[in-house]
Amino acid sequence: MFTNRARILVAGLFVIMLAVSLKMKVYELAGLAVMFIALLIWGYFKQNTIVLAAKAFHLKDYEKAESLLKQVPNPEWLSKKRRGFYEFIYGGVCLQKRDYAEAEQHYELAALYPLRTANDHVAALVHVANISIRNGNFDKASAYLQLTDKHKDNITAKMKDVIQKVEQELKKHKK
Repeated sequence: MFTNRARILVAGLFVIMLAVSLKMKVYELAGLAVMFIALLIWGYFKQNTIVLAAKAFHLKDYEKAESLLKQVPNPEWLSKKRRGFYEFIYGGVCLQKRDYAEAEQHYELAALYPLRTANDHVAALVHVANISIRNGNFDKASAYLQLTDKHKDNITAKMKDVIQKVEQELKKHKK
């Protein structure tokens, strides 16, 4: 839950702690410092700034969320849960910017990874379907809406209502 700059600062402090503890021959403390440095490095590759970006996104600070997401150098290195969340949040940021093509790509990727809840997974699928309707790709929209069927028992009534509205919109355009 660090920004990359904060992660480097904390790792630097642990490196100093490591050097001092080795000089003083306190090997237990040196081992602890190595462990925390390794944890910070692991967190950089597997967690990165996703939690902070999610917090900014939920507070509707989309610029901050996007800047935190851009700090992730290689999204494919994130853990599976974080990667799905990364794509989901990035899709939401792109929707806010009205960049529908990029939002669609991010939501498609988010649907491939595990998300927090079935509701989030269905939301990603519905966003892709909705964007596909906007682009006139009705077959793709229909396919993504069919994928929501296996989650019908685990989603909220509000999400069921959203699915129903998108299905009605699709029926209008298919006629």
